[in-house]
Amino acid sequence: MNIDRQKPVLVTGANGYIASWLVKKLLEEGLTVHGTVRDPNNTGKVGHLHKIADKSSGTLKLFAADLLKEGAFDEAIQGCELVFHTASPFVVRGIKDPMAELVEPAKLGTRNVLEAANRCDSVKRIVLTSSVVGIYGDAVDILETSSGVFTEEYWNTTSRVDHQPYNYSKVEAEKVGWDIQKAQDRWDLVVVNPGLVMGPSLTTASNSTSLSTIKELVDGSMRTGVPDLNFALVDVRDVALAHYQAGFTPSASGRHILTSTSTSLMGMVDIIKQQFGKKRFAYPMMIAPKWIVSLMGPSQGVTREFVKKNVGYPLEFDNSYTRKDLDMVFRPIEETISDHLQQMLDDGIVK
Repeated sequence: MNIDRQKPVLVTGANGYIASWLVKKLLEEGLTVHGTVRDPNNTGKVGHLHKIADKSSGTLKLFAADLLKEGAFDEAIQGCELVFHTASPFVVRGIKDPMAELVEPAKLGTRNVLEAANRCDSVKRIVLTSSVVGIYGDAVDILETSSGVFTEEYWNTTSRVDHQPYNYSKVEAEKVGWDIQKAQDRWDLVVVNPGLVMGPSLTTASNSTSLSTIKELVDGSMRTGVPDLNFALVDVRDVALAHYQAGFTPSASGRHILTSTSTSLMGMVDIIKQQFGKKRFAYPMMIAPKWIVSLMGPSQGVTREFVKKNVGYPLEFDNSYTRKDLDMVFRPIEETISDHLQQMLDDGIVK
């Protein structure tokens, strides 16, 4: 699927953490970007995009679009052969009605963007931002894999509205994407499935949703101990590049695991100690026993079911298909974590 680089490309949620880096890459390549945001006049939210555009050879045009409103993307998508759908509700804490706040909005947003593509004759390819949680629900699911490693062939079948609702929303939204794609034959769908995205933000560091993990590891919040939780990490700059490659590699197809390496919370601490010194921050003193994590979990907003199914299990992904299909080389997580924390220090988020 060859994309005409003279035609505009659409990026939904253009001011997001990942999308901002993608927009930067597209503009630096001289492309015309149609970016959708909630309010194009909110300079606090979109000002950094205009600054990037001013320094680039490409052209940026911002459009107001409500993810949950039918027809909201019809104007922005006109003339585009390539669509990057990165916008998605991100609510993890304080959820009272997961179906109404997470699942239905994620599905409806994907449906609205892809149905807009169905109404626009120029669209040839859509790149959809999903997640590794579209592949697995809980770390314990790895015991059901054939070789102790998750690949793109696996689907999250264990998340529910009342357990891991965010994970459930991501897999349900991705399924909607594939269903709509299969019902037509004009455009193809390429999906990217990032792990825990870290790395510097193009706005102030406080705007990135991955901040709290790093911050709590160094500000004393987890001083008494951290749970034995593992994460598959990936650099935000690599995620943006993978989107770009997924859009402009004619042969790209299917789902793509975007991970560099998996590590534990204490593994992240060890990396920070190596980069910033063993006495620089109020690091966690130990790995907390699972029974203590289970006991204390509910008071911290973490269910005992989550603890049971995630604490103490390995988490390994095979990114070989992505490396081959999208010609990707992933940054080492040491660089990602170091750059992430340094920005937090520069911005005064961490002292």
